[in-house]
Amino acid sequence: MESVSVQGVEVPALGVGTARMRGAECRDAVKVGLELGYRHLDTAQMYKNEDAVGAAVADSGVDRDELFVVTKILRSNLRYDDVLRSFEESLARLQMDYVDLLLIHAPSRTVPVTESLRAMNELQDQGTVRHIGVSNFSVKQLKDAIQASETPILTNQVEYHPFKSQRTLLEFCIENDVLLTAYSPLNRGAGLSNDTLQAIGSRHGKTPAQVALRWLVQQEHVAAIPKASQKPHLRENIDIFDFELTDAEMEQIFDLQGGLLTRLRSLLNL
Repeated sequence: MESVSVQGVEVPALGVGTARMRGAECRDAVKVGLELGYRHLDTAQMYKNEDAVGAAVADSGVDRDELFVVTKILRSNLRYDDVLRSFEESLARLQMDYVDLLLIHAPSRTVPVTESLRAMNELQDQGTVRHIGVSNFSVKQLKDAIQASETPILTNQVEYHPFKSQRTLLEFCIENDVLLTAYSPLNRGAGLSNDTLQAIGSRHGKTPAQVALRWLVQQEHVAAIPKASQKPHLRENIDIFDFELTDAEMEQIFDLQGGLLTRLRSLLNL
């Protein structure tokens, strides 16, 4: 498994996303993922599956120090006291002494980011959180978070895939040594029949999904957390580290974002 080096931290470039999975489905997916070599696990209070992720890790036999575990504070828990209380509950559900990365799941409309980050910085001081970050933040919101935190913001987790541009945000992340973690990196399966992804995949003996994931992790400061519940898909997703896309192929995929925008404008008669 390749890793992304950000702020001196090595983050596995590919993780198991667990959104919309609960109970046995989530536990089994994480267990299989660990067997296949995944070491980056993503969960959240909102997903209601921290207990399933924790159970899979506990049963896996994988050393906790080998893992990079991420969870997120629910938007309704972003008050100072609520961050501390809810995170303690998250740790209990995960059956862990610490998490590697704690995120604000989404910007609050009512709670200043300084208040949430003050609590998260305190958790870092206590040693129960190794690193902190945010999710679904714009460039301005990320800039404000960086200025408000006593410690570095390690990542901004956002939706990013071949059909959704994050060019401005990624440029800011690279300039400020912040990881961009791509969720929904396969666009929930939409667009995988695209001719460009199909053609590039054929040249490399890879599927369109593998091409899309390779395109992401081959970019500077980008990691991806595709959600998959079935072993064949988990195996397919992780099998992307034995080939590289050419510069021309990378640009072809970047061009899909402009092409998609053009098609949408045409449909809307803009």
